Amino acid sequence: MAGHSKWSQIKHKKAAADAKRGKLFSKLAKEISVAARLGGDDPAMNPRLRTAIEKAKEANMPQDNIRRAVQKGTGELPGASYEEALYEGYGPGGVALLIEVLTDNRNRTVAEIRHLLGKHGGSLGEAGCVSWIFEKKGYILVGKSSIDEDTLMSIVIEAGAEDMKNDPREDNYEIITAPEDLNTIKEALAEHGIPVSMAEITMLPKTQVSLDGDMAEKMVRLMEVLEDHDDVQNVYANFDIPDEVLAGAEK
Repeated sequence: MAGHSKWSQIKHKKAAADAKRGKLFSKLAKEISVAARLGGDDPAMNPRLRTAIEKAKEANMPQDNIRRAVQKGTGELPGASYEEALYEGYGPGGVALLIEVLTDNRNRTVAEIRHLLGKHGGSLGEAGCVSWIFEKKGYILVGKSSIDEDTLMSIVIEAGAEDMKNDPREDNYEIITAPEDLNTIKEALAEHGIPVSMAEITMLPKTQVSLDGDMAEKMVRLMEVLEDHDDVQNVYANFDIPDEVLAGAEK
């Protein structure tokens, strides 16, 4: 999962810059509102809302913004009604793409997503064409400098993690959990004073497509324009791209 790990970290580092433009706050507010609408306003009883609020706090989203987003979701404040949609498609080189959106106009959004894909060497597919390649999982990164592999493995497996990976090319251990166990594993790590680099519910690919050269650069550009779209919440892909190409995406 080298490609997934690197891209996730790049997105995490870019969050501060996105927050300055307000775009990230807007996306986080949408997710908070939808989570509150679907599961209620109590984070303790609504795991999706709890996760959304944690992400907002990590991005330094003001508490007032978070509260208003919850109230819009529960109907206490007026606001647009967003619906969830999942689009499937392909990127350059046959890379599988899952695109999660929250939109108040599905027809507009799908037309814009189709246009972006076509412009950057991809295409929109039928429902089910690539979703089978991905599994919904909890995903945690822990820096290798903070703890040794055996100790960390013992802690997370005992807490209920499904797997832990140590790619020698990476600076972090990758911990894989069932989605519902993500917070339990995070709490176990916190109890042992182990800092977490990143934790999220994500879609992990079962297989990867290796890209290099021009094709890799096109794929990175497609990911950037899709994630920059106002209605797109998450983009998942099964690419594995050379470090030097991904390094350019961090700038």
